[in-house]
Amino acid sequence: MIPENVMTRSNGACELCGAEASEAVTVAPRDDVIALCATCASEVADESHWRCLQGAVWSEVPAVQVQAVRQLRKLDMAWAQEALDMVYLDDDLSAWAADVPLEHRDANGALLAAGDNVVLIKDLPVKGAGFTAKRGTAVRSISLVSDNAGHIEGRVEGQRIVILTEFVKKK
Repeated sequence: MIPENVMTRSNGACELCGAEASEAVTVAPRDDVIALCATCASEVADESHWRCLQGAVWSEVPAVQVQAVRQLRKLDMAWAQEALDMVYLDDDLSAWAADVPLEHRDANGALLAAGDNVVLIKDLPVKGAGFTAKRGTAVRSISLVSDNAGHIEGRVEGQRIVILTEFVKKK
């Protein structure tokens, strides 16, 4: 649910693209809340959708600016780099935008947390252990690798292994 003060500030619209807001998203690590549509919140959209970020980086709301800059940095497109080159953030906002917490996501984009259960979606040869972890194998109580969002750790056939997040889905 989107807090009333955020709904009032945004007039019920996504603060990045202007579509109808449906989710409240916290911009870490300061925990400021912004209103986003389902597409912007999921971060899964085509290039034409993200063109809205060119305007969002000039928002009067610091959390919106930070979220827009973070999303622009994820895009590997010339127009996104040009938008970033034109944006000015003071030192405080620049530091906030650079302080991106690692998010471990599965193959479907679901957020993973320590202790979650996942299922392998592909047969994976385990180097050094001499076996293959089969598709459909449940890995219980995973651990997150603190310095790499693409890796998790879990126990398969009694062995503690590192697994790429792109080969698992949350159970």
